[in-house]
Amino acid sequence: MQRALLIILLHVCTLVLLAGQGIAPEAATGPAPGALVPGNQATTTPASWRKRYELGPGDVINFSLFGRPELSRPGFRIAPDGTVSYLQAQNIKVTGLTLDEARLAIEKSLASHFRSPRVIITPQEVGSKRFTILGKVLNKGVFTLERPITLVEAIANAGGLEAGLFDYKIIELADLDRSFIARGGKHLPVDFRRLLHEGDMKFNFEVEPDDFIYIASNITNDYYVLGAVAAPGTQGLTEDASVVAAISLRGGFTERAWISRVLVIRGSFVKPKTFVINVKNVLAAKDKDFKLEPKDIVFVAERPWTFAEDVLKDALSAFSSSAATNWVSQHVNPIVNPP
Repeated sequence: MQRALLIILLHVCTLVLLAGQGIAPEAATGPAPGALVPGNQATTTPASWRKRYELGPGDVINFSLFGRPELSRPGFRIAPDGTVSYLQAQNIKVTGLTLDEARLAIEKSLASHFRSPRVIITPQEVGSKRFTILGKVLNKGVFTLERPITLVEAIANAGGLEAGLFDYKIIELADLDRSFIARGGKHLPVDFRRLLHEGDMKFNFEVEPDDFIYIASNITNDYYVLGAVAAPGTQGLTEDASVVAAISLRGGFTERAWISRVLVIRGSFVKPKTFVINVKNVLAAKDKDFKLEPKDIVFVAERPWTFAEDVLKDALSAFSSSAATNWVSQHVNPIVNPP
């Protein structure tokens, strides 16, 4: 079970988070007015699985041949390589095909063995459409989209947000300002605090296959050093934490690092505060070092830039990848344990 979960999580994190370009700067203020509908959810994209349902590995389908009930074959699960076999039609690739398209492909393969075969394919179980939710929810992991659901439903189905006891009071352990949902490598413009605390349903997006939902922790004092450093990742906050000290702890700059302008991101992802630090001047004692706070993101770019918006999406995309990788490393046991 641990092996399967690890493989799925790493696959999802790699495809969803590393392939994209991050959030567009203009999306930080919320969804475009034209993209919303009244009610309790946002519109789906034109390529939504609700518009065109495509088969994939894990789906279970039933086969029958018109006029030949003895040749009915129920409960065929599509193989991991996206193929399925029925009678003489062997290893037919059906991933990405609709039921009608898969039927035509099977009929074409059977045409040399049957006269005008009429194949009937019906779905039995949906298993190929999945999304991932990690972080401060009670039930983390990969979930199957057996029916259309919204972001609020996805969090509810995962047991809701975690809570804990602090100073004899029950507190919420989720950092909604740092939580995000990523699709195709890009952050969706969701304000989790307004959605979950204020009931602003315009942020209640419909969940799509391969979406990655991360509910950040509110009880950590860590910060992130990302981008063109030797060992990007999470660092525990100390009293003397600063930009120069943080970069040194992560192995220093790489050869391609742009050290004249290092970006520090602080606060909510919806309306982040940004600070530009000239590390070259700090090292030359021309400027003071910048003191870090819990949950800051220190991002070192590999190219020159002028405005924070130029690299903000790269920094948030790097944070998404780092947050997911860090969670997996902390909560999933290795496949091979050291002797």
